[in-house]
Amino acid sequence: MPAAPVPVSTVSARTLPAPIRPGPLTALAPMQDVTDLPFMRVIAHYGAPDYFFTEFFRVHAQSRPEKHIVRSLVENQTGRPIFAQLIGEQIPDMVRTVRDLLQYPLAGIDLNMGCPAPKIYKKNVGGGLLRDPAKIDSLLGALRDAVPGLFTVKMRIGFDSTENYERVLQLINQHGVDLLSVHGRTVKEGYRSEVHYDFIGHAARTVRCPVLANGNVASAAVAQSVLTQTGAAGVMIGRHAIRNPWIFRQTREHLADEPVFVPTLADVRGYIEHLYRETKQPGLPEAVHVAKMKKYLNFVGQSVDPAGAFLYDMRRAMTEAELFAVCDRHLLGEPTKRFASEPYPGVIARPNCETPNESCSLDTITA
Repeated sequence: MPAAPVPVSTVSARTLPAPIRPGPLTALAPMQDVTDLPFMRVIAHYGAPDYFFTEFFRVHAQSRPEKHIVRSLVENQTGRPIFAQLIGEQIPDMVRTVRDLLQYPLAGIDLNMGCPAPKIYKKNVGGGLLRDPAKIDSLLGALRDAVPGLFTVKMRIGFDSTENYERVLQLINQHGVDLLSVHGRTVKEGYRSEVHYDFIGHAARTVRCPVLANGNVASAAVAQSVLTQTGAAGVMIGRHAIRNPWIFRQTREHLADEPVFVPTLADVRGYIEHLYRETKQPGLPEAVHVAKMKKYLNFVGQSVDPAGAFLYDMRRAMTEAELFAVCDRHLLGEPTKRFASEPYPGVIARPNCETPNESCSLDTITA
């Protein structure tokens, strides 16, 4: 297994870690309540991305780095670099948190300027920052000074319009950001609109650092199309990696013009059991864990059958036995049937927080 990433505090050169193989970069999007240590382990088992990003560390006057997110850094055995994401606006608290995190083995510090949840942006953090370029200017300058190694940013193309987009891109250059991930929707567009890949392409042509294209990258073929459209250095994938943990492997194979692995429904059954066991917390009631699994399976089910029968039955399971009975019935009845590379048309995921009305859980589901 490759060596663990070098702590950013010991890195003198601001050079991005090498990808798994030469070519476009891949990254797992930071998703609150999803991209924890167990989920990263599961994804790495099926084909790791080049880079991982943590759930965001919430930063305010009384905050300290959340222990369960710190575990993603100190107990990482995936062999892939992990960037620690922060969300906040108060500069002294953000700088203090950076200093706290630099003691851990991380690849860099990432600033969240994209979370679209109302309870987040109303506090002028996450996507809310995009309304205030002056605040972004101050925050980027302070964080750039505080981070001796890699400093990265994840953003959307605007809040309720794109009027500040050009200015924010100028600030990305001005403050020497090392990697920019762009979700091609505004905050107000949430996750339902079309992705504006032309704006991502503009960022790729404008900023001096590499750009990762984010937003509805549903398959290896879509990844290639997005890279062609945007000229980005790579892709960042969120919900479609929940649905299909092989997507990073498939993308590398597709881009290298190699045979692409196609999982069967039996493979998906194995993935679900692996995910269930890996994410189960000691002492957590069975019913609570089953409910948590439904958040993941709402995405997985989009590629199981075009009628959505798996989703219908899965959502009604209340116990572990009932859940796996549903999995066996739908996934082992035709075990050699191919798992669809993209969601079936009209089969909609409905996790608890799929739309950003309550929290930023699941980019809360970054696409």
